This record gives sequence, C-alpha cells and structure tokens, in this order.
Amino acid sequence: MKSWVMTVGSSVMVLLFVGGCAMITYARWTQPIADADAATDAGDFARGLALYAAAEKRFDSVPPLKRFLSSEYDRVVANQLWLLHRLERYEEAIEKAARAPEGANPHFWAGAACFKKGRTVVDQSARTAWLVRAQEELRRAVDAAPADWDAKFDLELAMRLNQELRRRPQTPPSELMHLLRPEPRPGAVPTRRVG
Repeated sequence: MKSWVMTVGSSVMVLLFVGGCAMITYARWTQPIADADAATDAGDFARGLALYAAAEKRFDSVPPLKRFLSSEYDRVVANQLWLLHRLERYEEAIEKAARAPEGANPHFWAGAACFKKGRTVVDQSARTAWLVRAQEELRRAVDAAPADWDAKFDLELAMRLNQELRRRPQTPPSELMHLLRPEPRPGAVPTRRVG
C-alpha cells in the first residue's frame, strides 16, 4: 500500500513539474503578445503593431502551435488589423486582411479600410470601386458574424453612401458624409432631444 501511495505521489509531482515548466515556457513564448498589449494600452500603436507582428512570426514558425492556440493567433492578427486601421495604413490593412484567418474578422477590417479609402479618393470611378468593395467586404463580415452590430452599421453606411453617390456623383470627398444626413424640410422646426 505504501509503495502505491509513493508511486501516485511521485507521478503527481512529475505532472505538476511538467505542467509548471509548460506554463513558464508558454509565458515566455507569448511575451511579445503581453508587451504588445501593454504598448497598445499605453497608446504606442507603432510599437504595439511591431510586437504583434513579432508574435505572429513566432506562431507562423510553429504551425501546430498556431492551430492549437488558434484563438490567441486570431487575436494577434485582429489587433494588427485594428492598429493598421487606427494608424490610417489602409492599404496594408486590406492586404493583411486578405491573408488573415476568419477568426480575426478580416472582412470587417478590409471593409472599414476600403470605406475610408473610398471617402478620400477624388476620382469618381475609383471612389465607387472602393465603396463597392467596402460594401462587399462588410456584407461578408455580416454573413460571418450576424450578431456584429458594428459590421451591420458600417454595411448600412456603405450601402447608403453608394446609393446617394449614384444620385449625386459630383460630390467632393469633403462633403460625402453630408449625403448621409437627411436634408431638413424648409420651415421645419428641429425637434429637441433630451437625454
């Protein structure tokens, strides 16, 4: 009986030791993610982006780990997409989204970047192309996550802007968002909103 208890006790100790070593290894291996989170929280977006890219390279170097920790990998890529959009590096965001896993919500970020690019382009045909692409990407985002209200709102915005631009194609980029606001009726008194 005593040898059985010793065997079980030894096995438990070995498992605890191996588990502890695995946790320490994981913490060290994912340190760039923690550093990127801290940099992003501190507002240092360029550094955060570089650290997330370093973390992504680590995942890419070990494909089985990338599959095993897919939610963490998706988060790293999604944060890069968000940062690229935040830093107004829209073309890079679109390119990255094309290679990103579905868990990183790539269609939303590609759609948002295409929408921003479309709002700044002066050439009418290029503007229309960007806004149509934004609409397509955002529709895919809504199909992938039907409960995502941000994607639904942005899709509605892109659809309405495309519709208004068909009616008034000569609108300059600086006035595009005014197309989405309804014109007040002549002589109408604006309603006062409380709350």
